[in-house]
Amino acid sequence: MKNIFLALLLLFLISACGGKVNTAVPILTEPPIVVASEISPKVTPVCISSEPAQGDIDRALSFTGELFGAPEWIRSYTVSDGRVSVFWSNDPLHTVAVEEALIFPCGYEEPDLDNYFSDDNWKVIFGNYKSYDAVSACKTNDGLRLYQFKATVTDAKGDAEYAIKYWAKNDTDTRVLSTMIVFPVESQSLMDEYSTRLFPNLTSCP
Repeated sequence: MKNIFLALLLLFLISACGGKVNTAVPILTEPPIVVASEISPKVTPVCISSEPAQGDIDRALSFTGELFGAPEWIRSYTVSDGRVSVFWSNDPLHTVAVEEALIFPCGYEEPDLDNYFSDDNWKVIFGNYKSYDAVSACKTNDGLRLYQFKATVTDAKGDAEYAIKYWAKNDTDTRVLSTMIVFPVESQSLMDEYSTRLFPNLTSCP
């Protein structure tokens, strides 16, 4: 947004004392020239509702196709303000997957996504984990992002180590799709297989 500059503010001070004034007051023969920069109107983004529509639900449920199919994978989903979240769990593999259709009502740019996918966001996502560490992050030229983590979960059997991949894909001007898969660290080859089927152009960071 351009700054608005105001120029040439003139003050005239004339004595109001009685009697003759010997000092001549300069006479302004021409009006002052006011120089102002071009003023651009403030552009207010056109915002939409943050409430998910049926299209958002359908998009979130169908994005991964049959990759997480029954009966091995058990699916559930929730709809809340600003997002549709789909959850899959696979008890035999001890793994989970999450797909979210995220709504940015006023649109977004790359800095907005940098701010969204920040440390504060990861603290919320991994709030139920005993600990987590960021391993790497990368993105493609078309904006597909990948964040990789290692995390520790405590269950009845003790601590278990997991590898996590979290993708964020620019879907529309106001929608971002995020996909997270969580696998035991010893199931790296299986995780790579799912990664290739999900995002063949960005299966892992260099």
